[in-house]
Amino acid sequence: MSDLALAMTAALVLVGAAAFARWWFLTHRRSLGTASDRATYATLHTASLAAPALQRGLDADSAMVALPHVRALLGGPTVGITDTAGPLAWDGTDRPDAEALITAALRSGSTQAGDRSVVAPLSVDGRVVGSVVVHSDEASAGLIRATTEVARWMSSQLELAELAGSRTALMEAELRALRAQISPHFIYNSLAAIASFVRTDPERARELLLEFADFTRYSFRQHGEFTTLAEELRSIERYLVLEKARFGDRLHVITRIAPEVLSVRLPFLSIQPLIENAVRHGLEPQSGAGTVTIVALDDGPQCVITIEDDGVGADPDVVREALAGRTTSPSVGLANVDSRLRTVYGDQHGIVVETAPGYGTQVTVRIPKFAPTVDGV
Repeated sequence: MSDLALAMTAALVLVGAAAFARWWFLTHRRSLGTASDRATYATLHTASLAAPALQRGLDADSAMVALPHVRALLGGPTVGITDTAGPLAWDGTDRPDAEALITAALRSGSTQAGDRSVVAPLSVDGRVVGSVVVHSDEASAGLIRATTEVARWMSSQLELAELAGSRTALMEAELRALRAQISPHFIYNSLAAIASFVRTDPERARELLLEFADFTRYSFRQHGEFTTLAEELRSIERYLVLEKARFGDRLHVITRIAPEVLSVRLPFLSIQPLIENAVRHGLEPQSGAGTVTIVALDDGPQCVITIEDDGVGADPDVVREALAGRTTSPSVGLANVDSRLRTVYGDQHGIVVETAPGYGTQVTVRIPKFAPTVDGV
């Protein structure tokens, strides 16, 4: 037999073996799941499709997006979603006359059933905010139970929307309070420093004025409650340029930033107030020169940021009481930043302050490199 014939024979054997292996696998493979498993997966998948719209809150747009998936969960020919004022959206073959059932469900906060329609209330924090309406051939016991359970699940998604809204409102209120606290002192000192250069060094005064404009533009921007560490550090650099103009050789700054953490997202103005606190309450009261050291390192799932000064320090008990909100502290933004970090990441991510009179202060912040509440996933 020639070499070509041998090669062709070997190829045919390989093709035959592959075909046999595929046939054996397809006829002997284990089931990918029981019918019950597949039904559970389908239900969870459908619920996941409806969830994002409901988590935006209850209105006509969110109801319209969620409704086809809610209908798929309930299997009714017609499904509707209402708020307390009336229907928001319908999906199905016809629109039932269920006004009396809807009114009763909204008033009582319990599921109501007629001959062919079922209405279950949607509640947020104990308040009835709407209802889900199912119209079918028969309001069976199974349909009543399914509608009630789906309504409870929808209510939980709407509660997430309200919690997110409350968190955002709290963050915005705390940010406004922080701006009100830090702006008068800083603006006065910055403008005074710029004025001192107007006659002696006009070009220097112009540069400082531009830095001041960029800093205030960032600090008082009205959009977005989160920023990147890179953006926050750029604002801090502008702030320190202005403070160096005032302190001269008395202020030294050391920075050590790992490039891989520059893209980490964090609450807006959560680091700059800590720098200002180090300068204003750590270094300014002492007579000699002082140093602020800013370090941001990659620590696995977290970014660890430390701000250290070799200034006058503080009584640890005073700082502890201030962070707990039990006393008024002259420190700029410590309690505010601590509260906002805990609101976003949880209590385990509050700031840690190490200080003592005459020994300076070190503040440590641990920021998760990924957090659903920040990255929106």
